[in-house]
Amino acid sequence: MPPSASDGNNKPERTVFSTWSRIRERAPILIGFLGLIIVLTILSPYFLTVSNWLTLITQTSMMAIVALGESLVILTGGIDLSSGPVVGLVGMLSAGLLVRNHLPVLLVLVIGLLIGAIVGLVNGLSVTRLRMAPFIVTLATGAMASGLTLTYSQGGTIAPLPSGFAYFGGGQIGPIPVPVLIMFGVFGLFAFVMSRTVWGRSVYVSGGNPQAAYLSGIPVQKVRLEVYIWAGILYAAAGIIEAGLLDAATASAGTTLVLTPIAAVVIGGVSLVGGIGSLWGTLLGALTLGVLTNGLDLLNVSPYYSQVIYGLVVFLAVLLDAVNRKGKAQSPV
Repeated sequence: MPPSASDGNNKPERTVFSTWSRIRERAPILIGFLGLIIVLTILSPYFLTVSNWLTLITQTSMMAIVALGESLVILTGGIDLSSGPVVGLVGMLSAGLLVRNHLPVLLVLVIGLLIGAIVGLVNGLSVTRLRMAPFIVTLATGAMASGLTLTYSQGGTIAPLPSGFAYFGGGQIGPIPVPVLIMFGVFGLFAFVMSRTVWGRSVYVSGGNPQAAYLSGIPVQKVRLEVYIWAGILYAAAGIIEAGLLDAATASAGTTLVLTPIAAVVIGGVSLVGGIGSLWGTLLGALTLGVLTNGLDLLNVSPYYSQVIYGLVVFLAVLLDAVNRKGKAQSPV
């Protein structure tokens, strides 16, 4: 259950019962994750190697960061379908500003994150002020972002990129890839904010019971607006990382980062109705999808069958979320 939003200075008491409840709620995804690792380790001698896992986590890091932004939106009861297009737009515009206009790397990074924030602001204002349906408005802004990417690139690729920019996607600190460090850094930061600050508690309450949140003095619409802005910034960060990892910006970048992050969120235990879930669960959900994709590639499974398996996993996760919500609704306590 989400932490209390009634008092920002008092930490909710953690009893043995509440701790056990949290463990029990996350047990299915953890068991599934470990089970998947065991099965793939048996089936492929290449799976449980350091090089493969560094590649796996690096490739998953972009999707995980996008899923983090999606989690924030879904926790408030919304949805965001502009994630992938924003990733592609920021990557393409950043590459163009670097290669065509020769702007400094630091300035391009700021501009890239600002573009994500602007898209998030448009989404947030449309949902909170204009009362537009999140599904429709984010689908529309995503379509516009994709159109801008194609218009700017003319369907082509911009490469290579300056080494200072590519470092954010392809660099390493010691043996650890930079994208992995960024992923754990942003998840740690937002997990702290969500569990230890008034704003984080307000996000949970705004999604779980918006009417009660409003009556308690929580600015629900303001919180939702801020969530969309932060989501846009996270999508932009993922776009920068992807372009750096590929050392190029392509017109098709981000196309797989729309439904996949939502799947990671649901698999990680965040309820689609809002107010319930954990960011660490989202990270585990993203890693589970990353392990599944990597394992299917190592086993040379046909992409056609991979899509079926992938869809089945997502279907089961959504079904489990629906069953859990129905069980809690019928529970007498």
